[in-house]
Amino acid sequence: MEKDKKAADRVKDQQVTYEIYAEMPDDGKRYEVIDGMLELMSPSPTAAHQSISLELIHELRQGCKTDYLIYVAPLDVILNDTNVVQPDVLMIHRSRQHIVTSRGVEGPPDLVVEVLSPGSRKRDRLKKMAVYEKHGVPEYWIIDPEARTLEQYRLNDRKQFDLLELFEGDDMVVSDKLPCVSFVVHRIFSDIPQ
Repeated sequence: MEKDKKAADRVKDQQVTYEIYAEMPDDGKRYEVIDGMLELMSPSPTAAHQSISLELIHELRQGCKTDYLIYVAPLDVILNDTNVVQPDVLMIHRSRQHIVTSRGVEGPPDLVVEVLSPGSRKRDRLKKMAVYEKHGVPEYWIIDPEARTLEQYRLNDRKQFDLLELFEGDDMVVSDKLPCVSFVVHRIFSDIPQ
């Protein structure tokens, strides 16, 4: 275990590529690579985080599983050699299923979703959003368990994310880019105590 920790410490001091990341010994922790920097992910998701992810998967599968592949973390999304992320939930249109390989997902998914945790708020809103934007992820959702909201960001003509909609309460989540999406946002928070 000490050997594994030293390997991760050495990697943190250099530009990290997918190959370096993939060869790291398993030290029991989860990492992402953002702009060539190895980033330790937050501790394991909370029960609320898990519940939201599962409820979202349920809602997405009801309307979208015919047309989309739907995945949940941990799964490597290799956006380029120096950006390897593990979004909480992602969807890929079946016409693009060739980007799903033995290494993970190699290219931008059609939808990426991050469920905020106390330790991930800043990274999800700034660093990861910038990486998803730079690599052309068409739609990005941020789910805030505390506010019980879903923020829908869409890539605009300038290849930048715009906040398209803020869904809360009884709002119906829809997307013209993902026509199969249709659910009431409060359903994904149904197992979270008030």
